[in-house]
Amino acid sequence: MPTIESQEKGSSLPIILTEKLCKDFGPLKAVQDLNLRVEKGELFGLIGPDGAGKTTTIRMLAGILAPTAGNAYIDGVSVRENPDKVKEHLAYMPQRFGLYQDLTVMENLMFYADLFGVSKKARVKRIEQLFEFSRLEPFANRLAGALSGGMKQKLGLTCALIHSPRVLLLDEPTNGVDPVSRRDFWKILYDLLREGITILVSTAYLDEAERTTRTAFMRDGAIIELGTPRDLKSTVHGIMVELITSDVRTAKKAIKIDDRILGVNVFGDTLHVRLRDISDESHLRDVLMRSGIRIISFRRVAPAMEDVFLSVLSRRENFS
Repeated sequence: MPTIESQEKGSSLPIILTEKLCKDFGPLKAVQDLNLRVEKGELFGLIGPDGAGKTTTIRMLAGILAPTAGNAYIDGVSVRENPDKVKEHLAYMPQRFGLYQDLTVMENLMFYADLFGVSKKARVKRIEQLFEFSRLEPFANRLAGALSGGMKQKLGLTCALIHSPRVLLLDEPTNGVDPVSRRDFWKILYDLLREGITILVSTAYLDEAERTTRTAFMRDGAIIELGTPRDLKSTVHGIMVELITSDVRTAKKAIKIDDRILGVNVFGDTLHVRLRDISDESHLRDVLMRSGIRIISFRRVAPAMEDVFLSVLSRRENFS
């Protein structure tokens, strides 16, 4: 089995490790010098917009795409040298999981059990366990094509887990799923975490970064910031104020052009405004008053992960 040559005897390796991992598609550098360490038992997030390199990274980790340069290891096995062996250690759920719409829930599970070589005896207990956390048993005889979007995601996850993997790679699993199904899906992930499965999940939803143990922000194929949600929030300088006003668009425009205000982000019908310190709160009120904006609610809040991401981008742009 190809393993990391630099591993010292008796040392503890991360279950996912990348070393200057790169992937080029012609002139496009999709992933650039990616260095990651994911420890056993983590729920690690890759967060970023479309085109950030999240899917390419996960496909390389899954042994589906060969790296252009660098290497990655799953439980010590090289994805470059032995991609087929890597697949024995993990489950990979792409954005569009390959469910068979004209097969029932149970038939899909049995198909994947055959695909992964799960014995007849072992699959009975495993399917029972999977039904317990996914709550799909009442729908065992329903065609996959007749399931809701959220239930299809649950079925895709149970099929991916049929062979009891140690690592779970999820590529934007909640994309396009309704908020209730998103919440239920994350509950399932926490249950899997308690079972000792290591999870790497990519998402474009910044609020989901709150649910991870550690998060890497990605942009243009590179990691621009990495840490726990608490650590990442601590990088946002100043104080954050949440505003509800009579006119969100006009308020944002007035705030954005003011040099004393560090930043403003829209959250539905609210604004998050970043100020240097408490003394700027009265200045912010004056800015809105001069623009004829009525303040409905004004309170200090902790920064959201979207605030963190935009703050990181702003720092990088100023630095460059």
